[in-house]
Amino acid sequence: VSSPGSTLTPLSPQRLQAAVHYTVGSLCQDVAEDKEVQFSKQTVAAIAEITFRQCEIFAKDLEMFARHAKRSTINTEDVKLLARRSNSLLKYITQKSEELALSNMEQKEKKKKKSSASMGGRTAEQEAAVTESEDSSMV
Repeated sequence: VSSPGSTLTPLSPQRLQAAVHYTVGSLCQDVAEDKEVQFSKQTVAAIAEITFRQCEIFAKDLEMFARHAKRSTINTEDVKLLARRSNSLLKYITQKSEELALSNMEQKEKKKKKSSASMGGRTAEQEAAVTESEDSSMV
């Protein structure tokens, strides 16, 4: 994949599969240490292969959900539809989606406040000074 701030470069299927295999291997190693068991290389390879194939199926399903809705972009609702058979996963995705939406709204509010202040809008301090000035001139 790529680092933050850089343009995204798609991975070749082989590199993506290798990345999945590496990640599965790391997860199996963590489980092995935690549960005091061992995974053979063949078992890790089989889990990685199944994981990769399932991800391909998920990608095709997501594409079809968006296409069915006459969209070219996959959105959160498509992902929720994909996760509908796992209550815990659906709950997690819904929670994260709501957190993201809230964060996006907060970012938009901050941008609005910044742009209105820089475009001649008054800050609370400026407004108080103007009001005080107006009050003193009326006396």
